[in-house]
Amino acid sequence: MSDFWDKGWIRFPYDPVLAKWVDHALPQARASVTDPAFDQWLDCEGTWFIGVDALDNDSEGRVGLSDPLSGQAMTFVAQHYGQLPLHKGQVSVIYPGYPRPRRGESEAASRYRRNRDAAHVDGLRPMGPDRRRRVDEPHAWILGIPLTEASADAAPMVLWEGSHKILGPAFARAMQGQPRDTLHQIDITDIYQAARREVFDTCPRIELPAQPGEAYLLHRHCLHGVAPWTDGASAGPDGRMIAYFRPEFAGGVAEWIESP
Repeated sequence: MSDFWDKGWIRFPYDPVLAKWVDHALPQARASVTDPAFDQWLDCEGTWFIGVDALDNDSEGRVGLSDPLSGQAMTFVAQHYGQLPLHKGQVSVIYPGYPRPRRGESEAASRYRRNRDAAHVDGLRPMGPDRRRRVDEPHAWILGIPLTEASADAAPMVLWEGSHKILGPAFARAMQGQPRDTLHQIDITDIYQAARREVFDTCPRIELPAQPGEAYLLHRHCLHGVAPWTDGASAGPDGRMIAYFRPEFAGGVAEWIESP
């Protein structure tokens, strides 16, 4: 656990319990990609299926006839964050050619996607014409579960190791002395951008490929993104598909700031 607090991430080795869950989840995830209800989530000129809440699981992670989501990763999470109800999992799929421009994306944003892996902290949604950021979704943690086999250079998850130790304190400074019930209204854009620049200058960039049966957990304040799909990368017809779970704290933004 000390490595997780220090680095802001941990990878779990192959777990047969999780691999069995993946066997149930993959057909459902595959169906969501072609479901007309999710058409709007295929973006970047067909190279990225964002798949927000696309997996049809229950609050314990059951998919179809599967058991609840369990294994090493979920045991680790429960021991250190307690039990939280799971939302319907995200299904994130990357295809050859990523990244191409996203619909409505400026040239600057497209360049950031290519050169900086679209690095971000989850839950900081841009709002309004000026795209100012507030903590809109106070996630407790981020768990990635690969559903398909892909080569290590097929657009893996990218993170900046130790970035949570820069970004977390920056967010706390922005909210210091403010009423707890108004923290979700505080504009953190400027302090976030300044802290992100510090992260790029000081934290190592880590690529985190993984295969079905493995999993990885990110600290909620960890800066992360997706690497480009390289020319020699390979995956099956389903692309590089990962299910993500990001349950929210019951205590809202205050707990998002104060929890380890």
